[in-house]
Amino acid sequence: MSKGVFISVVRKMQNVIKNNSPEILTGIGIAGMIATTVMAVKATPKAMTLIDDEKFIQDEEKLEPADVVKTTWKCYIPAAVTGVLSITCLIGSNSASTRRSAALATAYTLSESAFKEYKGKVIETIGEKKEGSIRDAIAKDKVNKDPVANKEVIITEKGNTLCYDTISGRYFKSDIESLKKAVNELNRRMIGEAYISVNDLYYEIGLSETKIGDDIGWNIENELIELRFSSQLTTDGTPCLVMDYSVVPRYDFKNMR
Repeated sequence: MSKGVFISVVRKMQNVIKNNSPEILTGIGIAGMIATTVMAVKATPKAMTLIDDEKFIQDEEKLEPADVVKTTWKCYIPAAVTGVLSITCLIGSNSASTRRSAALATAYTLSESAFKEYKGKVIETIGEKKEGSIRDAIAKDKVNKDPVANKEVIITEKGNTLCYDTISGRYFKSDIESLKKAVNELNRRMIGEAYISVNDLYYEIGLSETKIGDDIGWNIENELIELRFSSQLTTDGTPCLVMDYSVVPRYDFKNMR
């Protein structure tokens, strides 16, 4: 193997370890805790023998706690060392996950800022009406690429208009007034509660929660929730109200200052 190939392989391995460090450390930590328990159990018979020998030497039926520790502590050194290393790995895993989350939040904020600047410049250049036409065209593409024929339509009992949510990709029945009412209620709540998650919105409009719904949302320090609606036709010709987000939900919405 040439030196260049060897260096390339090493770098790839380093990247894999770095990118998966929280998972690797968590796995090592869990395995270490299991090993700690096994080692402690295996050390106990030897410790009991030492205690019995010490009782015989002291001619006592029962040893004082201090004497028990003094007699047996060496038996548990391997288990204790393994336990400390395991805890260190678990703490390191949490630290790595925290750093990763912070980096992700920073990248998301930078992307959002760039998008706002780009959107503002687009409106300034071509006008708000044309920008709206572009957004409508994008909404139409989303509906066409995710046809209702392939999806379950969720009945929310809050209207009979076919609607499409651009974040979760779900079709549901509602109407524009019910959706606007839900947004107004959540914005009112956000004034007092500081932030609202996407799952809070889903609950308010009659949809079930999603895995990502608790991780993204809106904060009063940023902007209030603002939906944008686009009337489109599905591939089978059914009128559909596309629910898009003028203010995109943020990843770090709970920690803004």
